[in-house]
This record gives sequence, structure tokens and C-alpha cells, in this order.
Amino acid sequence: MSQSPDLAAARSGTPTTASTTPQGEPHLARQLSNRHIQLIAIGGAIGTGLFMGSGKTISLAGPSVIFVYMIIGFMLFFVMRAMGELLLSNLHYKSFADFAADLLGPWAGFFTGWTYWFCWIVTGVADVVAISGYVTYWWHDLPLWIPALAAVVVLIGLNLPTVKAFGETEFWFALIKIVAIVALIVVGIVMVLRHFEAPGGATANFSNLWNDGGFFPTGPMGFVAGFQIATFAFVGIELVGTTAAEAKNPERNLPKAINSIPVRVMLFYVVALTVIISVTPWREISADHSPFVAMFSLAGLGIAASVINFVVLTSATSSANSGIYSTSRMVYGLAQEGDAPRRFGQLTKRLVPANALFLSGVVLLSGVVMVAVGDSIIGAFTIVTTISALCFIFVWSIILISYLVYRKRRPHLHEASKFKMPGGIVMCYVVLAFFVFLLWAFTQKADTLHALLVTPIWFAALGIGWAVLRRRPHHLAREAAFRADLESAEGD
Repeated sequence: MSQSPDLAAARSGTPTTASTTPQGEPHLARQLSNRHIQLIAIGGAIGTGLFMGSGKTISLAGPSVIFVYMIIGFMLFFVMRAMGELLLSNLHYKSFADFAADLLGPWAGFFTGWTYWFCWIVTGVADVVAISGYVTYWWHDLPLWIPALAAVVVLIGLNLPTVKAFGETEFWFALIKIVAIVALIVVGIVMVLRHFEAPGGATANFSNLWNDGGFFPTGPMGFVAGFQIATFAFVGIELVGTTAAEAKNPERNLPKAINSIPVRVMLFYVVALTVIISVTPWREISADHSPFVAMFSLAGLGIAASVINFVVLTSATSSANSGIYSTSRMVYGLAQEGDAPRRFGQLTKRLVPANALFLSGVVLLSGVVMVAVGDSIIGAFTIVTTISALCFIFVWSIILISYLVYRKRRPHLHEASKFKMPGGIVMCYVVLAFFVFLLWAFTQKADTLHALLVTPIWFAALGIGWAVLRRRPHHLAREAAFRADLESAEGD
């Protein structure tokens, strides 16, 4: 067999069913409805980086953090549109790893799939670290490893039922985040309009945005430093792309989810952080704690702070829940292509890749070890979020490069597309240049630089793995099929 049935169908135009392969084997089923897709997309856009990491981002960049989030959100919107056009160009793609393999070669599917798995594993570790920090808000003397271990067990339990059960769980998790942020915005605006004075003497006022050094009080390099954790806040924005094989009516639901990204960025990031800095002057926001919790605590609203802490705890659990889901599906897809052991390509009677799920859960236990031996929640959080952000930048770049190749090799599909990427080829290069800027920004602080220097080890390990794997007959056949397809396209 030179290629998977789905990718063979993708090239030939032959349809396959949603729940079985042409050979009659169990396959992922389309059980995620529009409301599931919409809330999964929103949940992906509202991550732990916003709730936990924005405190450090504000301390580094001051009020200019608002522009940081706007810029990143603007750029990633085009990544999402490129991904959307590619996924909808052929519905046999299960995820972006599939179109990367189809357009760039089998190596790209291998690197993209495993790097995305690693991305979410590292993100999941960050979420486990964050969960431990949130739980100790109530139980200060509780050993950090206990809530971390409990979190991993709960996450596996949430994903073992059907994918529809996952969709329902994530729907309610995301809804809690939305209600909480909207409530925070409303309460914050009321506090500003009433010039609420906190016990420490700070007065809520929109002038807090500029009356302490202006919008860029830490200078241009402080503004640049704000991009690290802010970038991590957006990881998972592409999560909707991993639902392609399990989404009902993807031609309608995926575009709706992707097009709502600008509204989400403005509401959940820009407006929320504007309100927070207006209520609490940026110098009083601690880098080690969630500013969402701190805003109410400084205002003397202890009960509300506990409620918000519960919300951000839910948010971290939601992010990790999404990570477990996406990694299990990605490993399942890799196993289907022969890029992972075949046992990870097996489904339960409820069409859940349980073996792939357990693999991700076991690796997540490293987060338990990290909080058990570490002495700083935010220190551990910064390291793992930087590694995660770097790996996500790689995945986002592969999506854009795949789009560039798609435009060159399959112009007829682009012309026929009803969901064309705005800006097309030009914006691809603009966003790729922005990613180069992000890599440079990560070199400007010692903690992010250390993580940047460690990250290539992962790609070196992948390179060794691929060098061994590509010699197998199945992969040699896949490579030959890809080259034949490439020559055929060039001949046309």
C-alpha cells in the first residue's frame, strides 16, 4: 500500500464514508455539531496563556500588551484562513498533517503530526502546572503534585467516551470561560465608571492605560518581550482544524468558526485586558498570579476572586482537555499513515482512539514531576510555554508553506474554492516574516532564550526517527507515490 485510503481518495476524488474505511475498518465518525465546533474554536482561542500568562506579559510590556495581542491575533487569522481553504479543498483531509503530507511530502506529515502532538503535550504540561497553582489558591499547604496527578486522571476520563461526549464537555467548559470574561468586562467597566478605589489606594480609571509612562512604559524592548507568553495565549487557535474528520457539515461549520476569530480576539483579549489595566494599574499586576483573579482581590471582592479562580481553573482544564483530544487524533492519524505504531491506530467500539489517548496521558505525567520538583509555578510555566509556542510556530509555518505549494500546484482548486484566503500569497509571506520576528523576540530574555536553545533537540530527534522510518517499504512506496503525483502535476 503506497498511501492511506483517505489520501488516495483525496487525490482521485473517490468518496469514502465517515465511519469506515474502504476496507470496512472502524473510522472516526462525524459527531461534532455546529455548536460543538463553534465552542471548541472559542475554547481554543481562550487559553491558559490569557488567564495565567497575561500577568507576566503586562509586567513586561505594560499597557502596550493590548497591541501585542491585537497584532498576534491579526496574523494568526490568516493562518486559520489558509488552513480552512486547504481543509475544504478536499474533505478527505483529517487534519493539517494530512494536507502537509499530500502537498509537501510524507516527511512533512511526519514532522507536522508529531510536532503538533509534542506541542499539545507541552501545552498540557503547562496547563497541569497552572491547575496546580490555581488549586493552591484555596489550599495553600497542599502538595502541588496532588492536583497535578488528579488533573491527568480526570482528563483521560473525560476523553474515553465518544467524541460527542468530548464535544459536550468542551462546549460547557468554553461557555464558562465566555460568561466569566463577559462578566469581568461588565464589572470592570462599572468599576471604572464609578471610579472604584481599591483598599490599596488605586482608583479604577481608563487613564491608568496611559498615565504611568504612556502605552509603552517599558520601552520598545519591553513591548517585544511581551510577545512570548502572548504567543502562547493563542496556541490552540488552530484546534478546529483537528476536528475536520469528526465535524458535521464541515463546509458550513468550519468557515463560521474560523471567521469569528477577529471578534473573539477583540472581545476576549483586547477588551478584557483593557478593562483589567484600567481597574488595576499595570505596575500593581503581579507577574506570578492571574490578573483576572488579582483584579477582584485588589478591589476587596474576595468571593468574586474565588469564583474567577474557579473559572481560570476550568479554563486550564479545558485547554488540557482539548490537548488530550487533539493529540490522540493526531497520533491516530500518524498510525494510519505508518508514522506511529499500528496499535495507536485502533479505535474502541465507541470510535475513540483509546491507545493514542493513553499515550498522551502517560506523557502528561511529566507535568506532575515538574511541579513536584520545581519551586516556581511561573518559572516552570514560562519554560514550557516558550517551547510550546516555538513548536506551534513551526506548525503554523507548515500550514502557510503548504498553502503556497497548493496555490502553485493546484490553482484549479483555489479558483473553485468558496472560502479563499484573503491576501493569498502576499499575506503568507507577511505572516512568515512575522514568525521570524517572533523567533528574534524570544532571544531577548534569558528564560525564553534557554527554551529556544533546547527546542531544536526535538527536531533533531524527529530527524533521526524519520531517517530510520523512511527506509521501510511502506514509506518508500509512499515517497514514490508522492513523487509520481508531483511529476504528474508538473506535466499538467
